[in-house]
Amino acid sequence: MKFRNFKMVDYVVYGSGCFDQLGEILAPRRKGDAPMIFFVDEYFQDKQAFLSRIPLQGKDKVVVIDVTYEPKTVTVDKIRDELKAEFGEVSGIIGIGGGSVMDMAKAVALMMTNPGSSADYQGWDLVKFPGVYKVGIPTISGTGAEVSRTCVLTGPTRKLGMNSDFTPFDQIVLDPSLTQTVEPNQRFYTAMDCFIHCVESLTGTYLNAFSQSYGEKAQELCEEIFLEKDTWDDDCDEKLMMASYAGGMSIAYSQVGVAHAVSYGLAYLLGTKHGIGNCIVFDKLEEFYPDGVKKFKEMVKKHNIDIPQGITKGLTDEQFDTMINVSLGMAPLWENALGKDWKEIMTRERLRKLYERL
Repeated sequence: MKFRNFKMVDYVVYGSGCFDQLGEILAPRRKGDAPMIFFVDEYFQDKQAFLSRIPLQGKDKVVVIDVTYEPKTVTVDKIRDELKAEFGEVSGIIGIGGGSVMDMAKAVALMMTNPGSSADYQGWDLVKFPGVYKVGIPTISGTGAEVSRTCVLTGPTRKLGMNSDFTPFDQIVLDPSLTQTVEPNQRFYTAMDCFIHCVESLTGTYLNAFSQSYGEKAQELCEEIFLEKDTWDDDCDEKLMMASYAGGMSIAYSQVGVAHAVSYGLAYLLGTKHGIGNCIVFDKLEEFYPDGVKKFKEMVKKHNIDIPQGITKGLTDEQFDTMINVSLGMAPLWENALGKDWKEIMTRERLRKLYERL
């Protein structure tokens, strides 16, 4: 048996207020007058107090990222083309925001040095060259995008990441104070992405002690925050940020499972955001994850969260087939969840019935 030698993030800084060290972190990475490009979540576009903390120099540029929809390959290619036309070369890309912004930063950083379209690299280990320097700075916790070896994109025919050893960030800045203004429902949906990562990893066929140690800690932190605590405070922000990190590390050496595989179909067809999509699906997965779903429902009830129902009502056979095709294309996720015989277990008919319940 051959074990995977996986690439991790090179540098990590953690602590409330550490965002203000960004200037000194970037300084040795600057290449002459080639600018640093800061991708910023549209939430911050009118938050002048925050924007003024970004360490801009010379030709540096802030690019506001529209997160109405999750990252698309056409958007990645467009931003890459614009940056190349304006600057030729850049020193680096810094993603400041949630999972969509961080994935966009990773994808554009890779496409600055790889030919063709980002759609050409949707899959596993297709990226040919290292990207430009890239930094991830989460302003919401749960996605694990800050540590993952993928950047999930919706392309012409599928929703799939650019999974490669060139994809992880060179540097991440984990500053819990940046997450203090997240709206409670959004915070919950994104945190549940982390919780679901853990459940899927810990019950999967790919499980090993490496994944288990990170997954158990991340799930324990999520349960402490959302089941044991009654008020939200700085301690919650700090622990959720570390749960996100540990949850992302857990799936680095294993995989996610049914909820993610099914939610990819929803995202591709309906544009359902990743966090809430996972919640919609996981809410109906008692047969696969009985203990995890029971705890999830307790968290939903305790925090008075609305999980949308009936979102696939009225879809055509062709639309259901589109979602099923996207979902069944996520072979490693299904194998982790159900084993090597997953194609016999998760038939198109069974998956159709699952989608009809959402």
